[in-house]
Amino acid sequence: MREFAFELAVAASLEAATDGLVARQLGTRDRIVDLVEIEPGPDFSERTSLTAEPIPPLAIESAVGVGTARDPVEAIDTDPDHARSVADQAIEAGFFTAERRGSRRHVRQTARYPDWFAGLHAYENKPDLDRPGDLERQLRKDVSLALFDTVTLVTDSYVTGAHRNRIPEVVGIVRFDAEHGETTVIRDAEPLSTETTGIAIGERSPARVDIEPIPSERKTALRLRLAERAYGKGWRPDGLPPCTQADARGPPFASDDALPYCQWKGRFVHPTRECGPDCGGHEAAEPPPADIDAVRAEKTPWEPDPPGAGRTQTSLDDF
Repeated sequence: MREFAFELAVAASLEAATDGLVARQLGTRDRIVDLVEIEPGPDFSERTSLTAEPIPPLAIESAVGVGTARDPVEAIDTDPDHARSVADQAIEAGFFTAERRGSRRHVRQTARYPDWFAGLHAYENKPDLDRPGDLERQLRKDVSLALFDTVTLVTDSYVTGAHRNRIPEVVGIVRFDAEHGETTVIRDAEPLSTETTGIAIGERSPARVDIEPIPSERKTALRLRLAERAYGKGWRPDGLPPCTQADARGPPFASDDALPYCQWKGRFVHPTRECGPDCGGHEAAEPPPADIDAVRAEKTPWEPDPPGAGRTQTSLDDF
């Protein structure tokens, strides 16, 4: 099975097993992680009722609160133009509301930012361990930085002792049957030290390895950014191919989904990489009808149209 189809199947299985949320292909400090699971925190429901969109981290970290309205240029720690842009994004998301003070716009939070996630768990998908690529180095970087609470390798391969010896001991190993959605735990993942300084591993040469200490405060900020991106993004591809051969379905064990399946190829496809006039089976048509947001809302606690805390669409153009 191709890695893309395997990854979609793993994501569907994870989503069905968690009371949190799953996101796919998220950038960390120096690499892309296949899947991230958000473990709900004590105020998870407050986050789902606030906004469906990711909240800009600079808005969360700013001096803007729910009390006195502040000038975003003064309250957001960045250059003035970027501060205004961040404020616009936060207003659009429903996290800020705006009011006029003389000729200038001031903003305040519509609600206090909740303590909504308790953990972040990373999953690296590698169906064929005989073609590992840079897997070992990627996993060692994840363990060294300890940005995630746990890291787990998911594979379709038979896992030998040699395989296990090449994978850091704290990394979990799961064998996954993508046809039936069944998992076999080969090794449990061990918790990583997310609240202490991590070591970012950079370029490597025969003579040296570049490393950079990442303080716990910086890791906390990176985790917040990851959680917000994951919340807004999810794991399903954004759209379906505009082709007569395209269909919206899920993997065999969860067929009631809206993933891009090609009847001509007989498999799931990546819409932006594999579909279009260059494909031999392409026949232009409207994409198959599917509401991806509705599917995500049905299968997770995520709310596509939450009540919010008083949304006001106010941008610089209004002043």
